[in-house]
Amino acid sequence: MMVQNSARSYIADHVRDIPRSGIRDFFEIVQSMRDVISLGIGEPDFVTPWHIREAAIYALERGKTGYTSNLGSPSLRREIARHVEEHFGVKYDALSEVIVAVGVSEALDIALRAILNPGDEVIYHEPCYVSYSPSIALAHGKAVAVRTRAEDGFSLKAEDVAAVITPRTKALMLNFPTNPTGAVLPRAEQKKIAALCQEHDLVVLTDEIYSDLTYARDHESIASLPGMKERTIFLHGFSKAYAMTGFRIGYACAPAGLTEAMMRIHQYSMLCASIISQEAALEALKNGQAAADTMREQYEQRRNFLTKAFQDMGLGCALPKGAFYLFVDIRATGLSSREFALKLLEEEKVAVVPGMPLAGGEGFVRCSYATAMDQIEIAAERMAGFVRRVQGRAS
Repeated sequence: MMVQNSARSYIADHVRDIPRSGIRDFFEIVQSMRDVISLGIGEPDFVTPWHIREAAIYALERGKTGYTSNLGSPSLRREIARHVEEHFGVKYDALSEVIVAVGVSEALDIALRAILNPGDEVIYHEPCYVSYSPSIALAHGKAVAVRTRAEDGFSLKAEDVAAVITPRTKALMLNFPTNPTGAVLPRAEQKKIAALCQEHDLVVLTDEIYSDLTYARDHESIASLPGMKERTIFLHGFSKAYAMTGFRIGYACAPAGLTEAMMRIHQYSMLCASIISQEAALEALKNGQAAADTMREQYEQRRNFLTKAFQDMGLGCALPKGAFYLFVDIRATGLSSREFALKLLEEEKVAVVPGMPLAGGEGFVRCSYATAMDQIEIAAERMAGFVRRVQGRAS
């Protein structure tokens, strides 16, 4: 008689060990409640600018509903190459060094799968976006974390990277400006890290999704340093700067050999990104800069208001230099990250992300200011009252 196995026994080991996203689990609780002000999910509150939506509509009306090249439409790839050269100072061949993907998430996945052999190590920095370590594991690599510290502005130090390099190290993954801290990587430190990567022959994957949301100065990519384009996979997309999250469109730029390897994976999984999304992305790059600049200016106003609000509450909160997140030190309340977030949600109906699911984030909560200013003002007032009560209970 055949014995019935549980479904779990059929699941691959490297998949079974991957945890569910703690952020998504938390927001299942949020979605079960009414009238919550969310400073949680990192999604722009702006609607995609009309001219970009119109480009998608017009593409449908013209019957553009078929496949494109596996690499993406040539017109979009040419515009991506122009944009990256103009804004980042790195020149890529549009036809052989650019691939269009289904969001930066897919671009990251195919990049990792293209370069990693089982057991290869990938260094990444924490606190970070929740998907980095699982993405490495899914590509059969080994994720090696480097902690960044509040006293350093959560910037990455070359000496900390050097300390974890081993003969199995294959790549370094960067994300600046960073989710969840808003940290940037100063050029001087970039140069030291670049020298390490050249010395140890490492591939660099640089996730530039928040590069258009840098406030104090123009963003500089590690790919633009001498000798780095040849070993860097440059990842970028449209979700944050152009408020195009639902279009699921991103891209990677890399030397032709690496781009070809990524395309081989992409062609057997996604085949190509949606032609409708590609048409919208083309319009965004051609005519979307003014709207992107306006959105960034509004994010900066919200950032300044909310940073001061937390500082007035007596909570540690450095002014982020990029992205649209505040990483708030709540240790003075005596609560854990999860306790703080759950009690705040229960008592004040304000949702923030507990730092605990974000690797290296215990003692902090992440607050997104990709929320309308009037809602941010109400949330700040509620949070101030909550902090006073919590500290009063503790005294």
